[in-house]
Amino acid sequence: MKKRAILSMLLVLSLIFVSIPELQYPVMAASIELKGTDIYNGLRGQSFNEGWKFNKGDVSNGQSVNYNDSNWSDVTLPHDWSIFNSFNQWSPAGDGGGYLDGGIGWYRKTFTVPSNYSGKKVFIGFDGAYMNSQVWINGNFLGSRPYGYSSFEYDLTPYLNIGGKNVIAVKINNNQPNSRWYSGSGIYRNVWLTVLDPVHVDYCGMFITTPKVSRDSATANVSTKVLNQSNSAKAVSLKTTIMDASGNQVASDISSTVNISAGSDNIFNQNITVSNPHLWAPDSPYLYMVQTEVIVDGKVADTYRSTMGFRYFNFNSTTGFSLNGVNMKMKGVCLHHDLGALGAAVNYRAIERQLQIMKEMGCNAIRTSHNPPDPQVLEICDRLGLMVMDEAFDCWETGKTANDYHLYFKDWAKRDLQDFVKRDRNHPSVIMWSIGNEIPEATVETATKLKNWVKEVDPTRPVTWGCFAINMGDETYKRIASVLDLVGYNYFPFMYDQGRKEHPEWIMFGSETSSAVRSRGVYKTPTNQNILTDKDNQCSSYDNSVVAWGNSAESSYYEINRRSYMFGEFVWTGFDYIGEPTPYKWPSKSSYFGIVDTCGFPKDIYYFYQSKWSDKPMVHILPHWNWSNGTTVEVWAYSNCDTVELFLNGTSLGVKSMGNNGHVSWNVPWTPGTLRAKAVKGGTVVYDEVTTAGNPAKVRLKPDRTTIAADGKDLVFIETDIVDNNGVLVPTASNTVNFSISGPGVIVGVDNGNPASVEPYKANSRQAFSGKCLVIVQATKTNGTIIVTANSNGLESDRVIIETTGGEPEPTPVPRSAFTQIEAESYDIQSGIQTEECSEGGEDVGYIENGDFVVYKAIDFGNGAASFKARVASATNGGNIELRLDSIDGPIVGTCPVTSTGGWQEWADATCEVSDLKGVHDLYLKFTGGSGYLFNINWFTFVEGNNGVHLGDLNDDGKVNSTDLQLMKMHVLRQKQLTGTSLLNADVNRDGKVDSTDVALLKRYILRQISSFDDYAKS
Repeated sequence: MKKRAILSMLLVLSLIFVSIPELQYPVMAASIELKGTDIYNGLRGQSFNEGWKFNKGDVSNGQSVNYNDSNWSDVTLPHDWSIFNSFNQWSPAGDGGGYLDGGIGWYRKTFTVPSNYSGKKVFIGFDGAYMNSQVWINGNFLGSRPYGYSSFEYDLTPYLNIGGKNVIAVKINNNQPNSRWYSGSGIYRNVWLTVLDPVHVDYCGMFITTPKVSRDSATANVSTKVLNQSNSAKAVSLKTTIMDASGNQVASDISSTVNISAGSDNIFNQNITVSNPHLWAPDSPYLYMVQTEVIVDGKVADTYRSTMGFRYFNFNSTTGFSLNGVNMKMKGVCLHHDLGALGAAVNYRAIERQLQIMKEMGCNAIRTSHNPPDPQVLEICDRLGLMVMDEAFDCWETGKTANDYHLYFKDWAKRDLQDFVKRDRNHPSVIMWSIGNEIPEATVETATKLKNWVKEVDPTRPVTWGCFAINMGDETYKRIASVLDLVGYNYFPFMYDQGRKEHPEWIMFGSETSSAVRSRGVYKTPTNQNILTDKDNQCSSYDNSVVAWGNSAESSYYEINRRSYMFGEFVWTGFDYIGEPTPYKWPSKSSYFGIVDTCGFPKDIYYFYQSKWSDKPMVHILPHWNWSNGTTVEVWAYSNCDTVELFLNGTSLGVKSMGNNGHVSWNVPWTPGTLRAKAVKGGTVVYDEVTTAGNPAKVRLKPDRTTIAADGKDLVFIETDIVDNNGVLVPTASNTVNFSISGPGVIVGVDNGNPASVEPYKANSRQAFSGKCLVIVQATKTNGTIIVTANSNGLESDRVIIETTGGEPEPTPVPRSAFTQIEAESYDIQSGIQTEECSEGGEDVGYIENGDFVVYKAIDFGNGAASFKARVASATNGGNIELRLDSIDGPIVGTCPVTSTGGWQEWADATCEVSDLKGVHDLYLKFTGGSGYLFNINWFTFVEGNNGVHLGDLNDDGKVNSTDLQLMKMHVLRQKQLTGTSLLNADVNRDGKVDSTDVALLKRYILRQISSFDDYAKS
């Protein structure tokens, strides 16, 4: 991410341009559940994410307890309101912020504090709120935090209404422009409520270091700050235990007793030795748990837990980096914080998926560009074995946008920096602290202060920054580099050796490298030319689209790895991110830099890094194989094997040696068929192939998991492919896919990885890009079966089934009679259609497209239905209503044709017969037809059948006789009331009531004076 002010200089410098295996990850002990916790604060918080109200826009006196928020939206945190906005070309966020507006928003939560909280200390903790947050409790102002990435806590205790109603209010002001990337807006991270005894461990109050580590023995120093917020002195001791990954105690220590006076604190230091420790490393990220119990008057007053890992590392100006005595390169990527279609709202599974995709590529390090990450990021990095360059700031006293952190740096930098370090310092994954990125007008004085502030709270890790390498020719920036422990170079590899020559003592690395841009599945030639812009707003996946300050992926890798003194690199970037759509502007709204797109679909360059960063034999070929006659295609192969042989339709095109090459290539005259690469390494042979695809024929869904937790948070990411009749991906397909869902889940985002698409992320349809798109589904808290269906006009549809477990049992719906008029908009589940005002009154279900559906749960068809009638309107050729039972693919019991009525509010009845329809069922109305909108529905109903058990059979014995007549008379005389199906069957003239007319008709039927009730039925 670069400053535009230097672009003219960079245009000259651009002349230097040089033309997924499955892994097993260890998990923590089942006895300690870490997923999505406040691990930084001792695993003591309870989630406070539910039950909030939200208002977009400013209000007057929104902090008042008596403010009426009944018209505000119900939201569950984390929440990012900007991701729900439409893209706005004139947004104050600009292209850097992805053209998504911020502004002001308010949150309120009303809650009751139990009476047993009396005498306790109650705190609220925010993992992050973007930005300029102000917080009140019961009208009392608690404080503000300008920096949107800081975690912070407030003491609610003095202001609480114990046993009664309490209101917390939060005002957010995302006063754009204030970021060079998409920030999101709102309380976009988790919120925690922590209830403690007055004597307790301070917020982020435990610091674990490992001063002595070997494979035979390791010592942990546990420093714990205990507060006494009671009204009297207390005698306090600590029992601290280290447990292994199975939850077994491996070492413990009991401190001496210390008398802590009221309102004071004490720091306890305990040294605990573990024999034969498991060491934490990227390929074996073993985690221990440290548990400290605060003992007051013989009882446990507080329990504080933290994960930890034993490891030791060394940085050397000549040999680079070693971990646990093993020299290695940091194979890292930079990551911004957004989660694609989910925006900035954090989600554990979404973060975990991103990091797993990086790990599977061979990545072993992450740079949190350019801000403190969500705490869950580090929890997952600990578990997966990813080393972290943990970064604090993107600017200091001088800003990069009008309203960014430079406005607050003087007053807040020390607090924000030290809070950040205290929060993250127990994570074994954190290897170094970064105090800034490409800081304009940096000074030695400020750099020294920041480094010293870090060392005050963590003297064990080195401090660095990412410096725009051209600035390393400036004497001030050289002096700053000498102040820091590690020297990070952003770009310009030709500067490396100069820095090494002038300052051989510097420990150097590529803090940001490459900045090549590419669009997934797009290829531009010639490959030996830098093709940076084109009329399609896309970049090339041949690694030949590079910005002025950058280098190709292959070149950047080579420049780092041929120098032993460069201890590693952090590639810009691992994932595409919203904002900074370099090299384009509107309608491009997200970046092209990613190795992986915003969907999580790898681009071809992913396999270059995999070939260099992983040992498992692999080969990948590009491009796709859909071209035209007369085209000669340059075919590339990435591999970590010794040789690659290319075959076209079974004929060998030659064997090439990989050597130290980034790739090998062949020029191949195109002919349809299959292009196959065979790679050999020793006795191992691996293959990759691409096949010419036919026309789009089918939609195929590929979920990343088929069972997820029914916790209201867990996600399934469903890759959606457009394939031909043989199941081959159509690499140029751009069909629009409509998604529908039933069961205990909701669609929370759609995407296609196209940086130039301004389709909304919050929708139920998406156009494919290079043959693919994505739908993200979130579980509710109810156990059950989620069915996701994908339809596209003219293509065969597909569906997947996702089971949700571990939640609440699915509630039993109350049956509704099929023989009453059912308003179409009273559905239980629908596929994304919209309702609108109806000229006949009420609302109708409209904007129906092919494949859409609605679900009506527990419809009671009694002893049988004979026909279906719907009130419909269509200005086009209409379509069909398929009546299905119990699932979207359940049996069809009727198909009702809908023809044009002449207009969208010109209403007519559509009818059809139904069969095998009785009892209670979930009714699915599935709409099929041509392209575009099909029709609207106002209401529907069913006409009762005459199948064996039928009208007049009140006691359900299969006969209609005097017993039924007696039951009907008793009901009319109010002597004994009928209910359920009996009541429905008593209404023999179907006028919606049971009265003397029904008695007379039933008597005539029994006496055989009439043979059917049909002639007397009311329409």
